[in-house]
Amino acid sequence: MLHPPKPAPPTEVYPSEKIVVLLSCVLSFLGSSLLIGTHALWPDLRSRARQLLLFLSLADLLSAASYFYGVFQNFQATTWDCVVQGALSTFANTSSFFWTVAIGIYLYLTIVRSSQGPWAGTRLLSCFHIVSWGVPLAITVAAVALKKIGYDASDVSVGWCWVNIEVEDRLLWMLLAGKLWEMLAYVVLPVLYVLIRKHISRAHAALSEYRPLLAETYACQHRTSVADKKLILIPLIFICLRVWSTVRFVLTLCNSSAVQTPVLVVLHGIGNTFQGGANCIMFVLCTQAVRDRLFSVCCCCCQRLCPSLENPDGDYRGPLPPRTEESQHSK
Repeated sequence: MLHPPKPAPPTEVYPSEKIVVLLSCVLSFLGSSLLIGTHALWPDLRSRARQLLLFLSLADLLSAASYFYGVFQNFQATTWDCVVQGALSTFANTSSFFWTVAIGIYLYLTIVRSSQGPWAGTRLLSCFHIVSWGVPLAITVAAVALKKIGYDASDVSVGWCWVNIEVEDRLLWMLLAGKLWEMLAYVVLPVLYVLIRKHISRAHAALSEYRPLLAETYACQHRTSVADKKLILIPLIFICLRVWSTVRFVLTLCNSSAVQTPVLVVLHGIGNTFQGGANCIMFVLCTQAVRDRLFSVCCCCCQRLCPSLENPDGDYRGPLPPRTEESQHSK
């Protein structure tokens, strides 16, 4: 059985740190909601890659909501709502790890192993659902049933509850409830990313050299569209955000007082809660097709809310004056 060293005194979460992390939770919640909303509003944007992004956003949405409650409460003991919050965040956080890896696997199969064919669609998505929802759910149910979820002294969190700091096999459950899958993602995602980038580079080189001869390069160029290139950034966003929680986890195992460093605590809080917001920035605000539609919706709402944009007949003024019946017949 794994037995970590005796835990250090609880880490104090200062009000300024709470405000920053709560703001990160709110932005992540709104960002995940916006990603889900755009997927629901515009069916023509529902590609397979964005469908995977939808499920990642659902996990990030639940994660941000549960973290917000935990940071707001700043638990000091194991209570019933501490256990509920810890269970929800454990499930959502672990599921987010699996969906992030699933997106990397999907990109690898569709871009690099294009010969796999259509089977990598529905059947692969079913496997992703079973693993990405089923494994976190089984771990969470087992942790709750065995009373492993509870107060963790904020040494491996920022006010929220996770694995109870008082259980003897807490290191084992910290690994099972997130850290093991997080560290595996650190290894798997960069490998997939490097393979995808190498394939794209070779495809571009072949396209420039044999453009008149190889028609298949056009299909390869289509697979490496702007959307898929942006989806490759998900692993990079994941690593940049999650690495701070891993640093504090290692410092906790070493019984180091550096785990209580305020800057590290804030980075940990932002990293664990902001993935939904980062994905929204990349795949909504920085994607022209989605951004233009959102801008059009916002303009329509402004026209409805602002009376100065209405004409005396009560009709809304558009960006161009309406054509008369005569001019339409002449056209």
